[in-house]
Parts: sequence; C-alpha cells; structure tokens
Amino acid sequence: MADLNDPAIDAAYQDVRSDKTDTNWLLLDYESDRSDTLKVTSTGTGGLDELRDALDDGKASYAYARVAFANDKESTREKFILVVWIGPNCKVMRKAKISVHSSDVKKVLRVFSIEVAGGEKDDLKEDPIVVRLRKAGGASYDGV
Repeated sequence: MADLNDPAIDAAYQDVRSDKTDTNWLLLDYESDRSDTLKVTSTGTGGLDELRDALDDGKASYAYARVAFANDKESTREKFILVVWIGPNCKVMRKAKISVHSSDVKKVLRVFSIEVAGGEKDDLKEDPIVVRLRKAGGASYDGV
C-alpha cells in the first residue's frame, strides 16, 4: 500500500484543479527506492512539455495534469489526465509494486478523464493525448 498522507499532495492536486491558478501539473515520486511513501516533487505551469522534462528515466512516478485543447474557434475544453510513469531504467522491484500503488493513487488523484501509461517520454506528447481526450469526451466535431 502506498502512503499518500502528506497534506502537500492534496494541496497540489487542488492547485492543479483550480481555475484560479496557472499550475497545470504535479509530479509525485517515492521518497526513496525502499520507501512506499509518495511526495510532491514538483509542480508547474508549462503543460505536458514541462512535465515530460521533469520525469526521471530511473523512477516510477505519478503525475496529474490539466490539458487544454480547442474544439473549434469558439471554445476550449480542459480535461485532466493521470500519468503512471515507469521510466525505462526503473528498478524491477519498484515496477512490481506499481499496479497496487496505482489504485491507491487513484483514490487521492481521483478526477481524471484518461489514464496515460508512460514508459518513454514520447508517451506524453500532447497531440495523441488530446485525441484520446476527445474520444473520451464523447463529442467530436472534427471527425477525430
């Protein structure tokens, strides 16, 4: 079971969800290789590009992000995604715990449209994620 009791996690989550701040992502990492305690290691305002840069190839992490996209010239939508990151150089024992810990994380970072499994930084490119968000949203006005 993952430990997500740090109040900073909920504060960062509320910050990303708030329309009153520019913060659009947060990143949770384990305190150490042997710990099951998660903590906020960074937040940002630079979208998925900035989030991708913050990911470590040697770690397993969880990220929560707000993604804005246009449906047409008149409207913009914002949706939330949960990223389960397993870097290509992540240790085997950490990888083994991810499926169990992911369910714990989903209880805290609970409102999201899609889950994105990331193993390479290209998995977090914005265009394919927006396509998935449009499909998850039900209405597609441009045939995507």
